[in-house]
Amino acid sequence: FFAVLAFYAVHSPIQTTQEKWSKYRDKAEASGISSEGYRMERVLPIREVQDNPIYGGLVETMDDAVGIVLEELRKQGLDDNTIVIFTSDNGGVSSGDNYSTSNLPLRGGKGYQWEGGTRVPYFIKVPGYQPGTSEYPVTGADLYPTILDLLDLPLIPDQHQDGQSLKPLLSGEQTPNQRALFWHYPHYGNQGGEPSSVLRHQQWKLIHYWEDNRNELYNLDTDVHEDHDLLVEKMEQGSKLEQKLLNYLSEMNVEFPLVDSLFDAAALEKRKAYLKNELKNNLEMKRKEVLSVNFEPDSTWWGSQPVTID
Repeated sequence: FFAVLAFYAVHSPIQTTQEKWSKYRDKAEASGISSEGYRMERVLPIREVQDNPIYGGLVETMDDAVGIVLEELRKQGLDDNTIVIFTSDNGGVSSGDNYSTSNLPLRGGKGYQWEGGTRVPYFIKVPGYQPGTSEYPVTGADLYPTILDLLDLPLIPDQHQDGQSLKPLLSGEQTPNQRALFWHYPHYGNQGGEPSSVLRHQQWKLIHYWEDNRNELYNLDTDVHEDHDLLVEKMEQGSKLEQKLLNYLSEMNVEFPLVDSLFDAAALEKRKAYLKNELKNNLEMKRKEVLSVNFEPDSTWWGSQPVTID
């Protein structure tokens, strides 16, 4: 059989139970509640302290559900004959929707062009294979050819052109040749990311921004938080990767963003001031409210943490 179980958690509404809120609220207090939980990222405030008891409870609820599935496989005698894959479509939401979680030491979160937005959980359990970890970059597009290969079925290259089988990696036989990975997100979202395209090859990561065609270049081996833009120091490397990225986008015939004729610079500056001052202060107050021993959502705990509208 083949089954896909797509949990609604840990998506919004961000909610939990009284019991789990108490557990994670007490844990936060024992660790020492920070006076501030947010800082300004380039566009929006971003959560940098992992002390949200509502989100913590929601994550545990999803973990409980995963456990139920795995235990049922064991009871049915299927666990030794079933491949189990656990992954996600993006990093945790740290800005914009609910400001719910921190992805440190990675920068950013859901919707961002930095690693906090693109690095996700990726676990594959294969009966008979030894457990281990790997730093080799892979993508969701690799799942299809990997599953076929693990089942000793023929690959279908026309159907998984962007992916490669990870069977050699999982079996420890060899590390596949490291290919370039691409992301194309040429529009705005509500989480703080900017219209951009990204190329990663080996330790290098190039981000091309479509607002002004500027680039950023990072060495992820030495700078996982993407603090140090090396574009000036490594100009030749940056130019090489930019050309590779632009060539790929051209080959894929992608859509590119257009200049907004209604752009209002004064309105943008006014919004920036609101985000930096009012919104950030409001978020800090809400954070302290849900950490208070007297916190009381509605009686059902449905939507314990309401969606934040910017």
